[in-house]
Amino acid sequence: MKIKSNIAVSDNGFVFNPASGESFMVNPVGLGMLNMMRKGQSQEQIVAAIQEDYRAEAMTIERDLLDFVEMMRQYRLLQYDDE
Repeated sequence: MKIKSNIAVSDNGFVFNPASGESFMVNPVGLGMLNMMRKGQSQEQIVAAIQEDYRAEAMTIERDLLDFVEMMRQYRLLQYDDE
């Protein structure tokens, strides 16, 4: 899972897709997930970092991460290896 390189993300969670003109807001956890994905971190690394920061159950974080990734896929914010 990788975020498209043209997606703009501000420090306060504002996400802009210049290809579609759409913009979104993400909460602090979503911003952390997004930034770690942009750095190429694995799902396991993201879950571990969020778990350390928020002291939440790994299973809950994994589910939230998968939901977040699905939302980003629907909004066409992800880049796939064949693109």
